[in-house]
Amino acid sequence: MLYLLGFAGAVLSLLAWLYLKAKQKNTSGLPAGFVLALGAYLIGLLISGASVDFKLGIFARDMLIIGVSGLAMMAMLARRKGMAPALIALVLILVWAFQFWVKPTFQNQIQADGIELDKDGELLIQLTEGRQVEELRDLATRFGLELSLAFEPADAGITQLDDYHLVNVPPRYERRLARVKKALKGSGVVDWLEENEVIRVAPMPSAQPAPARRQYGVDDPGLAQLWGFDAMQVDRLYELLREGKVNPKKKALIAILDTGIDAGHEDIKANYRSLRSTYDNDPMKHGTHCAGIAAAVSNNGVGVASFSTDNSFFQVTSIKVLNAGGSGTQQSIIRGMIEAADAGADVISMSLGGRTGSTKQTAYEKAVRYAAQKGAIVVAAAGNSNRNAREFAPVNATGVIGVSAVDVELNRAVFSNFVSDIEWAVAAPGVNIYSTIPGNQYASFNGTSMATPYVAGLVGLLKSIRPELTAKEVYTLLKDTGKDTKNTRETGRLIQPEQALRQLLR
Repeated sequence: MLYLLGFAGAVLSLLAWLYLKAKQKNTSGLPAGFVLALGAYLIGLLISGASVDFKLGIFARDMLIIGVSGLAMMAMLARRKGMAPALIALVLILVWAFQFWVKPTFQNQIQADGIELDKDGELLIQLTEGRQVEELRDLATRFGLELSLAFEPADAGITQLDDYHLVNVPPRYERRLARVKKALKGSGVVDWLEENEVIRVAPMPSAQPAPARRQYGVDDPGLAQLWGFDAMQVDRLYELLREGKVNPKKKALIAILDTGIDAGHEDIKANYRSLRSTYDNDPMKHGTHCAGIAAAVSNNGVGVASFSTDNSFFQVTSIKVLNAGGSGTQQSIIRGMIEAADAGADVISMSLGGRTGSTKQTAYEKAVRYAAQKGAIVVAAAGNSNRNAREFAPVNATGVIGVSAVDVELNRAVFSNFVSDIEWAVAAPGVNIYSTIPGNQYASFNGTSMATPYVAGLVGLLKSIRPELTAKEVYTLLKDTGKDTKNTRETGRLIQPEQALRQLLR
């Protein structure tokens, strides 16, 4: 409000000052009024909470509007002829600019500050218990809104996710989203509202990985390039598994929510379970790379390996939540989480995420809770922006085990978000990670996306032995048995599979 009042006051006082001065009228007080209004504008801009880059861009735009307004007024005063029509035109232009540019500035900050909303469904709303979506008919007609059911959990009785609806806002109201949100919140029908944010992923190719130095006793040739296995002391895990004293109670299912998985890959297919044929391909490579890290077939003479020497502990499946371009939305991801939980997944691995404009997103948290009630543990990437992971979803949702990335020296990877403000977070290798890509090929990528399936694979191993494990129990186990990094506070502790398994078996 201070920002808007200051801007309007600065423009009006400047134009009045110039007009009265040209007419040789008394202008006392107007210069001081202009300075005071400009000061109020600057204070409002500074305390807005937006990023520095955003504020600088808005400041430049607003100063241009004020400057052009002053020049236009001076030009009109110099000509004198046609003064009245020109002045009316200037006022109308300024009213239009204020309404459609200035006023929505912080209403639309979420898009302007690097956070994109789904154009086919900008909002997610949760209906108040006992209310029906039909009660929003008049409001939907007024704004041209399209409402549809957002989620369809199989066990609707244990969650409120079936009360969520997707709201598609027409283009003419997209720039006035705050007005639509205010109307929905004030309807008495809507209990909660949040933005349906867009999330994008893309593989981050890397250089040749550092060679591994340990011996693992399996014949997968790619192990020579898995420096992360050295850092996680996987040779000790393999020794423990070969003792024959560790027997799975079930074959845990790890669901990779991503761009799909190449189901026919030579190093994945024997460990793969298909849920839908449309999920069994991967135009982006991202999902297949994650699947190989989490659950590659070990000791089969090709490619890489996972945390199971005899492939009896877990299998992997695919749920596409991102399109061929690597783009998805909060709605598509939550739908994937629900589908994975309903399919009996023990682990939901999400190597994805994006900046969020909301301090709390209840839909994600309800989805995590639903998954937990169905027996699944959710693992999510911290993000690759070298920022606070608390600003990113879904890793910031309560109940998620977040994963940061470390490099070969066990420093926080230069791109990895820090997880010091995430309640449950651990670290895994995420630089120069060699794994599967479509077409029976292999490549090295960087990212917290690569670190996440390492953790998911370990959680799958633990859940196969003790299926009733909760996310809190698993996080405590990983933290207590993990290894300190060069900056543990920012990364969490580096997972150590053998020690985690030994602790579980005690």
